Amino acid sequence: MSKSSAYVLLEDGTVFEGDACGAAGHAVGEVVFTTGMSGYQESFTDPSFAGQLITFTYPHVGNYGVSQAAMESDGVWARAAIMREAVNREDSPGAERGWLDWLTDCGIPAISGVDTRALVRHIRDAGAMRGGVFGGEVSVAAARDLVAAEPSMVGQDLARLVTPKQAHTVGQASGATRIHAIDTGIKGSIVRHLVARGAQVTLHPCTVTSEELLATDADAFFLANGPGDPAALRYVVDTVRDLIGKRPVWGICLGHQLLCQAVGLQTYKLPFGHRGGNHPVKDLRTGKIEITSQNHGFAVMAPDGTGRVEADEPVRWSTDFGEAALTHVNLYDRTVEGLELLEVDSATVQYHPEAGPGPNDALYQFDRFLDAVRSA
Repeated sequence: MSKSSAYVLLEDGTVFEGDACGAAGHAVGEVVFTTGMSGYQESFTDPSFAGQLITFTYPHVGNYGVSQAAMESDGVWARAAIMREAVNREDSPGAERGWLDWLTDCGIPAISGVDTRALVRHIRDAGAMRGGVFGGEVSVAAARDLVAAEPSMVGQDLARLVTPKQAHTVGQASGATRIHAIDTGIKGSIVRHLVARGAQVTLHPCTVTSEELLATDADAFFLANGPGDPAALRYVVDTVRDLIGKRPVWGICLGHQLLCQAVGLQTYKLPFGHRGGNHPVKDLRTGKIEITSQNHGFAVMAPDGTGRVEADEPVRWSTDFGEAALTHVNLYDRTVEGLELLEVDSATVQYHPEAGPGPNDALYQFDRFLDAVRSA
């Protein structure tokens, strides 16, 4: 390789060549892909992408620059960008910086000119795996050692990395519905949608105890999205278990998985996850199909102990808190996308109703949640 080139190395030894861009240096982590056609900045600032290198299936990335308004958190959590053709423009109306300039400012390595179609097909066949983005000056042997030293995503507690150090509140108190969230990596747009609908949201560190939460003025508890393996968050699961049945609990993404574990269900790692803004999900209560935004690598086991739900009907689980019913199913791979507990006020969805960016099909979920809390 020439000194100015770069490459992606996967843990199975597969190499994809390209051109270095973004910040100097290398990055290792879990290599995943997202099918979103936009939202590259939102993806990089979404804490759910902590520890991951994002491969974009859309060929041009950076077309409309970056801006403060597109930030989903206060920082950048993804470790590297892998692209077919990177663009560094800032001539769109909302742009405040070029994409590659911003990555450089943030210290994020990137690579362009990669055959991302071949890379994504490889991940689809072999599964998401550890890998790295390296400059041509790094030997493949040295890169292999760096990748091998990176821990697997399975068993990783990354919530402690992205959670706030102390609780803080967003939104006005007067007449508000008081939502207290366990912040395992919440996206800013989730908070904004709740506040816009008349909620005051208090975000707690993921280490908050059930005693502390139950001593608050919460009308309901919210379980956020976030990175890592839900099975590594037993301390959060134990907290959630103590909350269920005392006040309404609602979870999104990782929060869906944590609530499901708290009632006795199991999670497992998907082969390559769901990431992007074009995933069809059927709402079994209305029969409607929503195009949803998703970002997760783990899922909840179906009632029969497999990863698939074959029937388009509200199949039931027997849980530690009574019966639960399937409310949403993914039409790509038939995975569980939502459920509700029938004997206590709790429900979940696996996908992201706020999108940020993406389709707005599922925004009604915020209204449904807050209406249910106010009715309760």
